[in-house]
Amino acid sequence: MSDNSFPGWHGTTIVAVRKDGEVVIAGDGQVSLGQTVIKGSARKVRRLSPGGYDVLAGFAGSTADAFSLLERLETKLEATPGQLQRACVELAKDWRTDKYLQKLEAMLLVTDGDQLYVITGAGDVLEPEHNVAAIGSGGNFALAAARAMMDTDKSSEQVAREAMAIAADICVYTNGNLTVEKISK
Repeated sequence: MSDNSFPGWHGTTIVAVRKDGEVVIAGDGQVSLGQTVIKGSARKVRRLSPGGYDVLAGFAGSTADAFSLLERLETKLEATPGQLQRACVELAKDWRTDKYLQKLEAMLLVTDGDQLYVITGAGDVLEPEHNVAAIGSGGNFALAAARAMMDTDKSSEQVAREAMAIAADICVYTNGNLTVEKISK
């Protein structure tokens, strides 16, 4: 390396597809450091059940940072059972204003089967257009592929899996080891 800077972690593609009353979040398993694959089977999609309400979450970025954020989201969800939007906004406010949380480098994709949000450290709580959202290194590839398939007769899971396969074919930081979780409303 020509400079002494840390090359940075790369990896992860997470896509969420909402179609026909269900939402699927699919994530790959790749974690890379520079040009080296460190792990190919990481699990970056989780099912949370705070207060008895199921929520799916996928994360991209630093794993430790994402776990810290998921714990805080779970706490917010326990304080506001069944109110995903409120919990997400509260998390984003904390993330934006708290000195410790501001240093966290991750993004979250969350859903309760009805609502779907992307949460960022910039204070964003974004509800995607076109019922598709994606984050991570190959997120734009997966997003484009999924949007192209939304008007077909494919299920949300088929769209998510095929979009991830396309992203894995294009993005060197994405692989085909998928974790797929589904939730219906």
